[in-house]
Amino acid sequence: MQLISFSVAGSNVPRPGVLLQQNGTVIDLAATYDDTLAVIAAGISAIDNLDAHPSHKLDEIRLLAPLSNPPRIFAIGLNYRDHAAETKMALPSAPVVFFKLPTAIIGEQDAIVLPKNSREPDYEAELAFVIGKGGYRIPAAAWHEHVYGYTIINDVSARDVQRATSQWSLAKSFPTYCPMGPAIVTNDEIADPHQLAISLNINGETLQNSNTRELIFKIPDLIEYISSITPLLPGDIVSTGTPSGVGMGRTPQRWLQPGETVTVTIEGLGSLTNPVVAE
Repeated sequence: MQLISFSVAGSNVPRPGVLLQQNGTVIDLAATYDDTLAVIAAGISAIDNLDAHPSHKLDEIRLLAPLSNPPRIFAIGLNYRDHAAETKMALPSAPVVFFKLPTAIIGEQDAIVLPKNSREPDYEAELAFVIGKGGYRIPAAAWHEHVYGYTIINDVSARDVQRATSQWSLAKSFPTYCPMGPAIVTNDEIADPHQLAISLNINGETLQNSNTRELIFKIPDLIEYISSITPLLPGDIVSTGTPSGVGMGRTPQRWLQPGETVTVTIEGLGSLTNPVVAE
């Protein structure tokens, strides 16, 4: 199932829905659930009686970020060996965890706004997973029963702000710095999240191209580690890190520019596209 959030013409109110890709139909769940977080918390991964719900054509609605109000967004740094090497940082012995603030979330086709107080905006293609069933001290072997589904995140980062301190969260939480979507694909649709092609292109030029098999700390490791410290909650998002090819690691360094268009593609999850504009 592809869980989405959307708005209809004449309204900016987010509505939860299910996207049926085969015929471009959106099943409207707003009469039953307040938002996608409520769908996730209820553990709904399939809609049996589609005719019981209103529907819309995909070209009649506006896609929003599939989960705009997660309890938390955990992000993982230096989780691909080649990315750690390009940033000239040692491989971590434990997951490097920071936070992105939910106020940074935007959706498909929303603009990434480059703030005036940063001159080094960077891009990071990432696979993210969404917690369905919460828990404390979850063993790695039980990881699958706690994952609701998967989505794409572009971990946009202000590198000059990031380097100014040992704490990364604010540098990655400017408004619009967390593009997400286009949907949350439930875990039954993804046979192995550790075997997915992941890439990023800007104006058609491929700058990142890897596979999630290259993750250092895989999803079971991350669930076990994070939940050993804080209970995971339904709707928590964990963005698993980015492969090599980021702007900071290039020679010369390559920063996002107004007028560009960034697309992240992950096998089985589709593509997330966002234009870039100046503040």
